[in-house]
Amino acid sequence: MTAPQPRVAYFPDSFHEVNGVAHTSRHFEDFARRRNLPFLCVRAGDRAQAFQEDGNVWTLELPRGVLSIALEKDLRFDPAFLRHVPLIGEVVQRFRPDLVHITGPSEVGLLGAWLSHCLQVPLAASWHTNLHEYAARRSEWFLRLLPKNHSAATGRTIEDISMVAFAGFYSAAQVLYAPNPELCRQLEESTGRPCLLMPRGVDAELFHPRKRNRKADDRDHILGFVGRLSIEKNVYLLARVQQELETLGHMSFRFLIVGHGGEEGWLRERMPRAEFPGVLRGDALATAYANMDLLVFPSHTDTFGNVVLEALASGVPAVVTPDGGPRMIVRDGETGRIAKDEDFAAAIAGILGNPQKHAAMREAARAYALTANWDAVFEGVYAGYKTILARQPS
Repeated sequence: MTAPQPRVAYFPDSFHEVNGVAHTSRHFEDFARRRNLPFLCVRAGDRAQAFQEDGNVWTLELPRGVLSIALEKDLRFDPAFLRHVPLIGEVVQRFRPDLVHITGPSEVGLLGAWLSHCLQVPLAASWHTNLHEYAARRSEWFLRLLPKNHSAATGRTIEDISMVAFAGFYSAAQVLYAPNPELCRQLEESTGRPCLLMPRGVDAELFHPRKRNRKADDRDHILGFVGRLSIEKNVYLLARVQQELETLGHMSFRFLIVGHGGEEGWLRERMPRAEFPGVLRGDALATAYANMDLLVFPSHTDTFGNVVLEALASGVPAVVTPDGGPRMIVRDGETGRIAKDEDFAAAIAGILGNPQKHAAMREAARAYALTANWDAVFEGVYAGYKTILARQPS
């Protein structure tokens, strides 16, 4: 007789926004629907309050209020979200979860952790964003005011203190998930909790080289970036790369910068030849990837890098930094390059200046992406749930 699947109440930090947590959360809900798993997703949204029972999959979407604070162009934090506790409590009690899963210390995640405690059911927590590194990057305006010999040390202190605080929050969970092995080891050391790998998958039919529709007379190389245009993504390097390539004598290229964020104005001012189509989704995004010749992704803080995997699936090699999760996706010299900031322009020139090498990278990129499967990712997550639930008293 097959054991019943665990009843999971999932509280994601974001769902409709453009970021890795939202992207993963939407695929997670789709997985539950395809498998007909008992799954409740409690999330924030801009629309009116909405509750839906669709077979075994329940969704409860609650609006953020006028007191919410902007964290990004499309992401907010509502300190008054507690007003929804009676309704959330009613729905959760009716759903009867065996386990609660949160994705971070947002207002939604905090409520999920509290309900797990009240209901005395295990808590799972997945780490999707290096919030401690974001805290340090977003303090750079302050760090620049300090003497140089104090600035770096103060930045490290901010990062370390933030990590201690976030580790304290995550240690409330019985099992953790992280998108790369290095982060898993770090979380196990800082929280004392087991951490399981939760990488990302890609829709290799949506993101496909056949979406390329460049005109035959377009001889420029298109260098692409996809993501939030913010300081923690190190987007300033894009302007530097453009300047360095031009200094090296490379002029037949242009940037395609997909996304939005606080640094868009700065980039537009310094990169007048670049295209800024804003946020793209679905086929429009897939076509943008396929029309690129190379993805330039300078972030040092990403825990995985969904956009890198989407580019590879589109047959587009990527140049990434030696920090964070993207370097674990890119095989240096095979599906792209791993380079320090000061070496990005040379790495790009080396790939595009060798058409045979570039063509081989495009094929290898697509082949690697075909091994990344969302169903396998979430099957691993459920295997972790079952391990933790097996240890619980009846």
